[in-house]
Amino acid sequence: MTEFGMPWPGGGDTAREAEAAGTTAFCTGEFADHDAYVTVAGMAAATENAQVGTAIAYGFSRTPFAHATAIRSLWNQAPGRVFAGLGSGAFSINRDWCGVPADRPVLRMSELVEAVRAWLHAENGERVRFDGEFYRVDARVQAPVLGRIEVPVLLAGFQRRMASAAGRTADGVIGHGLFTDRWWDDVVRPAVEAGAKEAGRDTRPLEHGWLLTAVDDADPERAVLDMRRMIAFYLTVRTYDAFAAHHGWTAQVERIREAFADGRTDDMAKAVTDDMVEAIALCGTTADAAAALRRRRDSIARDVAYFAPPSFMVGERRRRAYARSSLALVDALKSDVSP
Repeated sequence: MTEFGMPWPGGGDTAREAEAAGTTAFCTGEFADHDAYVTVAGMAAATENAQVGTAIAYGFSRTPFAHATAIRSLWNQAPGRVFAGLGSGAFSINRDWCGVPADRPVLRMSELVEAVRAWLHAENGERVRFDGEFYRVDARVQAPVLGRIEVPVLLAGFQRRMASAAGRTADGVIGHGLFTDRWWDDVVRPAVEAGAKEAGRDTRPLEHGWLLTAVDDADPERAVLDMRRMIAFYLTVRTYDAFAAHHGWTAQVERIREAFADGRTDDMAKAVTDDMVEAIALCGTTADAAAALRRRRDSIARDVAYFAPPSFMVGERRRRAYARSSLALVDALKSDVSP
């Protein structure tokens, strides 16, 4: 049965309330103003039992050594509770922000996972080795600071090839907030399963996934509008063209991009149709969102689903309010299985 988490709402009352209410995992992404691993350190310190990890950290902006040392440091702080979600990131971010190569991202990410694992699985006194096309490690660490640790390493897999790499090389996949039931079932899961079969794996790869959520019983129309804006903003990126075509939303996406180019954010939101909102998000009143979650329960991420509030043109205070209101969905699901 799927467990539920949320993107890190910050320390203090919200996080404590979320963990007490049954939230079993917290995750964080990263951007120009916050580092994923630093944020996870704060998450580990402020929680007691929940899983904590990146979803995602930019894969190519750090060496395998830098990823592994950060992960090991977090494991020492919160043993048994850490996972590492890595993503290739947008090509332009790698090139223009990070100044690192990002060509052939599927193979590069696959090698990154293996090189990071070489460090995480190294015993004291053991030579750490990995020899690939993009990464090479040959290290003798003359200090008793290693020792094998089993940290799940997940890949953000939106398209088929990266999802297949998640099944073949990593421990599982992280689903994007845009994922619908159809995208999970028609595209992502078959690709992950094919990758796992190719690698001869005998266990099901893990599934984590963001679930766009905006609940406001006092102003449900505002919640739906915030969600329309969030969906529209995501779909301005051409990476998701195949996703739009798969669902028959190409015309809507064209209107979204025309409005975005002119800075017409209200028109961006209007271009997101009701069927798009229903397929992608949980929003409106608590009852509306709970009903949508029950309808989608069999096709969301099988291991951990993160109730993710919209962030485009949504202030921090409102994001925190959405995070707190999503806890009612955990309560609703508990009541479904109560004797």
